[in-house]
Amino acid sequence: MTRDMKAYAVTIVAGLAGAALATLAGIPAGALIGSTVAVVAVAATGLRVGLPTVMRDLAFATIGVSLGSGIDERVFDHLEIWAVSLAILVASLTATIWMGRLVLTRGFGLDAKTATLASSPGTMSNAIAIAVDGHGDPTAVMFLQLMRLLILVVSVPPLALALGGSTVAAGGGVEAMSAAVCAVLLALSLGLGRLGTAAGVPAATLLAGMVVSAAGHATGLVHGIAPSWGLFAAFATTGAVLSTRMSRVTASQLKHHLLAGCAVVASAIVLSLGFALIAPLATGLPFTQIWIAYAPGGVEAMAAIGLSLGYDPAYVAVHHFARILILILIVPIVLRF
Repeated sequence: MTRDMKAYAVTIVAGLAGAALATLAGIPAGALIGSTVAVVAVAATGLRVGLPTVMRDLAFATIGVSLGSGIDERVFDHLEIWAVSLAILVASLTATIWMGRLVLTRGFGLDAKTATLASSPGTMSNAIAIAVDGHGDPTAVMFLQLMRLLILVVSVPPLALALGGSTVAAGGGVEAMSAAVCAVLLALSLGLGRLGTAAGVPAATLLAGMVVSAAGHATGLVHGIAPSWGLFAAFATTGAVLSTRMSRVTASQLKHHLLAGCAVVASAIVLSLGFALIAPLATGLPFTQIWIAYAPGGVEAMAAIGLSLGYDPAYVAVHHFARILILILIVPIVLRF
């Protein structure tokens, strides 16, 4: 067995075992959290972990297909309310970046560009790419972004539940699409995702899955969501992907940036909660559903959490798609100041 194959096998076994145990224990978003924690624990022992790119892309495409299943002609009935919610999201993202930048520059001595990119609540790959191009410290940006993802994946589901959220399984009561239809959607999503990735689109495979599925459902050609076993595997894989990224962090990086990471994540959570408390007053939508859409995690991880907790997939999908576009526009503007 090659070194890569051994790492893949270790990661898959650990991720599925952790996902299964957490799900059986009734932990909110158990497959995602359990896999994340299990693979981080394995990596901490010194074992090499990793997953092939195709598994990552397949997981993201599956989540995207399920999110897109909630987007149909009824979405237009909600556009007026969702427009208000999206406007508040813009304010939330802007405030989160500015506050994170302030915390990291004034409290921990980071330069303004590094602090801005490290504070961007989503599109991690885009933030790192900008840093590599000479706008800040890429190592610090990667570490702080990874810390944000790990902390939020583990903390958001139980916090959402404590704040009055639902634990309804994703797609509960909704018929699953056939394996053949799902396979076609995934193949199309992977193809479009590859093109998007080559063009530099963040979370391209997830977005491709959403677009392909939404188009199929809106036209009536496709009905139902991805099979539950497929979603379980996708959530477990997403958690493992996050954990393998964390395995790249060195002890010196952890020591140097640990407090900074905790501080910027705390400020982001507080701000997202504050804006999520305001939004229901203007929209009448459930607070926890809004917070999942506003939570400052990675797009893939937060979309997976929203789906696994049973929130309106169309609302979650539209807001996370919008979050990517908003951040792509906001971050370069903030970098100029």
